[in-house]
Amino acid sequence: MNERHKKILAAIIEEYTTSAVPVGSKILSDKYDFKVSPATIRSDMAELEEGGFLYQTHISSGRIPTDKGYRLFVEEIMGDKKLSLTEQRKLQSEMLKLKAQNKQLSRVTAKLLSSLSGNLVISGLENESYDFGMRELLAKPEFQHVDEFCRIAEALDYIDENVEAILAKVKDGETKIFIGSENPIKGIDNCSMVVTPYTTKTGEKGVLAIVGPKRMKYAKNKSLLDYVKKMIGGVVVIVLFINII
Repeated sequence: MNERHKKILAAIIEEYTTSAVPVGSKILSDKYDFKVSPATIRSDMAELEEGGFLYQTHISSGRIPTDKGYRLFVEEIMGDKKLSLTEQRKLQSEMLKLKAQNKQLSRVTAKLLSSLSGNLVISGLENESYDFGMRELLAKPEFQHVDEFCRIAEALDYIDENVEAILAKVKDGETKIFIGSENPIKGIDNCSMVVTPYTTKTGEKGVLAIVGPKRMKYAKNKSLLDYVKKMIGGVVVIVLFINII
């Protein structure tokens, strides 16, 4: 895998994340400056497919990343994404707003992260757990086929019973990404999951997880979990920003 191969794989993942449509060589040639001919891009895509990083749903379609392709992207290509100051302030403001409504911590974090990620979020603290975003997840194009919809819905219906299984797969202080069949929850191999355990200021242990399609925004979702985990643990000082006119 050379650097151009990695850039092409990253571009395909970026396009597929946005469109949920298999990506062809034409859009890569038109939209990205790879400084090579369309024929070379097609050849590189064929090599990536042979290596198991891409696949075609049928012979005339564009390519879709495989689990192996996503894993390479997560580990070697995407890098860390730092939340902007605007995003940080929004998180702080929303957290304060929800806490002012006297909601339980697990419920607050699940609702907040689901609204910001557009995916399903699980938030568990000792014996209580909440999830938000089931409707948003099942509305994704990947799950519109009736059989797939029912399979995912059934597996996620018991998600609160799987919190211990999720925690067993993640080390303290770690934010881990499970792709497809790596998922600790059986039956959702067409989804990915970003998971992090956390400890509150009072020493209680919990877990946060974002569940979405494999084309989810991995870097963004990881950074959201990392930042919220710091907020819960008191590492981030929540400050109100007031504009005086």
